[in-house]
Amino acid sequence: MAVAIVTGSGGLVGSESVRFLVRQGLDVVGVDNDMRSYFFGAEASTKWSVDRLKSSLGKGYRHFQADIRDKSAIDSLFNELGRDVVAVVHTAAQPSHDWAAKEPETDYSINATGTLVLLEALRRFCPEAAFVFTSTNKVYGDTPNRLPLTELTTRWELNVQHPWSENGIDESMSVDQTKHSLFGASKLAADVLVQEYGRYFGLKTGVFRGGCLTGPAHSGAELHGFLAYLVKCGVTGKPYTVFGYKGKQVRDNIHSEDLVEAFWSFIQSPRAGEVYNIGGSRFSNCSVLEAIQLVESATQKPFQFTVKDDARIGDHIWWISDVSKFQSHYPGWKLRRGMEQIVGEIVEALRRKDRP
Repeated sequence: MAVAIVTGSGGLVGSESVRFLVRQGLDVVGVDNDMRSYFFGAEASTKWSVDRLKSSLGKGYRHFQADIRDKSAIDSLFNELGRDVVAVVHTAAQPSHDWAAKEPETDYSINATGTLVLLEALRRFCPEAAFVFTSTNKVYGDTPNRLPLTELTTRWELNVQHPWSENGIDESMSVDQTKHSLFGASKLAADVLVQEYGRYFGLKTGVFRGGCLTGPAHSGAELHGFLAYLVKCGVTGKPYTVFGYKGKQVRDNIHSEDLVEAFWSFIQSPRAGEVYNIGGSRFSNCSVLEAIQLVESATQKPFQFTVKDDARIGDHIWWISDVSKFQSHYPGWKLRRGMEQIVGEIVEALRRKDRP
């Protein structure tokens, strides 16, 4: 019996990972306790997603209601499954830098300590399994804001003379001497732990530093899930607030299915302590203003929004991931879903009331 454990299984990337791994013939155990509703309120609850996994996947999916900080519960699960575990996909997190400032201890305990609990369980009970960690580009802090940027009509853009202009920011960017936000700091602590368990103990750990991870399964909220929440506002007519940079801040967006296919490539041929920037790259990116235009086109109605001068602490003005390193290691993987398709899928899911 080949088993995969997916933490945060009710979330965007977690639920996508569950479905994908079941299709590959694995039995999947999902770990989730709906902390997202605690972070962002009832509208961001992932209960609907977990219920759907249970009903649609049958015996292929088993749900384990637990907090990743609960060492006793996590050890019990890993001990039960033992060396049948071939992969651990760790997506559970406190994901918002705004929210982290409200409860720094909670944020750190989930993002850093929870990751440590999982790594120790991996080392003790299934050391041959691949470990995929969803990190974040926030580990680089606000260092990207020091890049030479030019203001254009609808976006900020990196000067064409810069070596990162063509493909985006690569993994050589420093994570030091920068303002991360407390969320960025807790994720960086976890990021380094995952690397160290690969480099020090030889475990098959991979760090995926994502940009904006998105798709129709995202329970977007104002403080997290930029594109999904923006589209929800466009469909429902709810006014949207843009924070800073005139709405010209740029994000690359990767569809959760493309991301999970990258995870699968790593799981099939894992490396120890590897780090990858992963995102939509030059293939799939937009500014907030450009995203609003895409939503207006998809919904055929005007979008209500206001722009505030105050940017969020540690927020990036321009981020596009260079995915060249991952593609060089796994040449069979490529991005398939661009911005128009992503926005269109989220619009259709909301119109079908396919999700809250």
